[in-house]
Amino acid sequence: MRGQAMALERPYPRRDVSEDDAGRLWNWARNSELAGSEALVSASSELEVRSLLASRPGRVRLVGSRMSAGRMLAPAGPPESELLLDVRGHRGLLAHGEDWATFAGGTVLQDVYDALARLGRMLPSSPGVIAEQTLAGALATGTHGQGLQQSSIGDALLSLRLVMADGTVEEFGADHPWFGALQVGLGTLGVVTAVTLRTVPVAVYSCVKGATGAETLESDLLVWNRGHEMAKAWWFPDDDQVHVWTAQRASTDEVAAWEAGGRQLVERTETSDAMNRAVDAALAHMRADTRILDAQGKPFRTVTRFKDFSDVTGDVYQVFMRGIATPQINVEIGVPLDRAPAVVEKIRAWHAETSPHLHYPIILRATGPSRAWLSPSEGGDTLYFGFVVYYAEDGSLSADGVDFLVEVEKLLAAEGGRPHWGKYFDETLYDWPALYPRWDDFLAVREALDPERVFSNTFTDRLFPAPSSVGEVAA
Repeated sequence: MRGQAMALERPYPRRDVSEDDAGRLWNWARNSELAGSEALVSASSELEVRSLLASRPGRVRLVGSRMSAGRMLAPAGPPESELLLDVRGHRGLLAHGEDWATFAGGTVLQDVYDALARLGRMLPSSPGVIAEQTLAGALATGTHGQGLQQSSIGDALLSLRLVMADGTVEEFGADHPWFGALQVGLGTLGVVTAVTLRTVPVAVYSCVKGATGAETLESDLLVWNRGHEMAKAWWFPDDDQVHVWTAQRASTDEVAAWEAGGRQLVERTETSDAMNRAVDAALAHMRADTRILDAQGKPFRTVTRFKDFSDVTGDVYQVFMRGIATPQINVEIGVPLDRAPAVVEKIRAWHAETSPHLHYPIILRATGPSRAWLSPSEGGDTLYFGFVVYYAEDGSLSADGVDFLVEVEKLLAAEGGRPHWGKYFDETLYDWPALYPRWDDFLAVREALDPERVFSNTFTDRLFPAPSSVGEVAA
C-alpha cells in the first residue's frame, strides 16, 4: 500500500464556520461533511437496529458522536444507496455484577463513567482526554488513556453483541478466536449494541505536577512511566521544558481529605517560572496562528493550564480527563516504548535543524500492551506522541502548524509508528500489514462477518484488499 496514489485529507480540511447548515451533516470538527441530514437514521434499541439493517438500501455507515476524522465516515456511494445510522439513542446501563457491567453500544463514555461511579466501580483502563464518544465508537478506534499497567478501553472488554448486516445478532466472548478483531473493529464488522466491560473498585489518585528541563527527556520518560501508575507529559521543545504529571494511588490521609471535601478535587499549589515563560511563548504562537485576540479564549486556556502547578487528589476522571476545548487537528502516533528515547532524540535533532513552528506542546503518554489486533499498542508497551493545531476563527489552519504536522508524522512513520485510528494521519506513509502481525487475520474475520462489505466507506475500501485476496483466519 505504501506509495499508492490515494485521496487524502492533505492539506488538512478547512473548517466550516457558517451557521447555515441547509440540511448538511458534519463531523464534530465541522471539517468533513458526512451527508445530507436526510440520510441520517436513528435507532434507540437493538430491535430497531435489526429492523433497519434488514431493510437497508445498501451500505451502512455508523455514527455516534462524530468525533473521528471525516475519513472514518466518508461516503462510498450516492446517498440513496446508503444508510447513515446514529446509535446514540440506544444507551444506558443494561446490567451489572460484582466485577462487570454491560452498557448499550450508543452510551457516551461520560455516562459509562458516571454509572460506574455510582456503583463504586471504574474501568481498569484510564480515561482518555474527553468523554463525549460513544462506547462503541471508542472501541472501534482504539481509544486509550495513560499508564503501563493498562491499555485501551477495548482491553477491558469481556463480551459484546453485534448486529450483522442481515439483521441477525451474534454474541462474542473473550474466549472467541476472533475476539482480538472485535476489540478494535473500525466500525467494519457490524453494529455493536451491547458491551460488557470488566470493572474494578473505584480508586483515588494523588497527582504531582511539575516542570523540568528536557535535556534528559529520553530517560525521564521511562522513569516517569515505569515508576508511576500513570504519567503524562507535555514537551515544549522551543524552550527545552517539560510539564509532567505523575499519579499514584492516594494515601489513606489523602483519601480522607478528598472525601471530607465532598469528593471534589483537592489542590496544593506550586509554581515554576521557567515553565511559565515557555507557556507564554506557546500562547504567543497560538495567538498568531489562530488570530484570536481574547487571551481567555478556549484554545488558550488549554495552554494556560500549564501554569497551574497544583498537585491534586481526586478520582481518575478528575485528575486526567480535561476535555478538548475547541475543534482542532489532532495527530497521535504510537511507537514501542523501548524505541521512544531514540525517537525523542530524532525529533530533537530535527527541531534543532529546521526550527519548525510549534503551535502546541508535544503530548506524551504511554500505555501497556493491547490484545486487540489493530490497536496501536498491540504487542507491547507503547508511547504515544500527540500533536495539535487549533483552527482560526475563520476556519483556516496555520500553514506553519500544518507543515509541522506533516513533517513530524513522516519522521514517526519512518520509525515504525502506528497512528491512532480516530485521529488524522497520512495513510500512504504506513505499510499496514508490516505494522500489524495479525492484519491478514483481521481481514479474514471481516470477510467472514461482512462478506458484502455493507459496513464500508471509501477509506476502508482503500485500507482493505478485495475479497479474492483474503484467506482463512488463524485462531
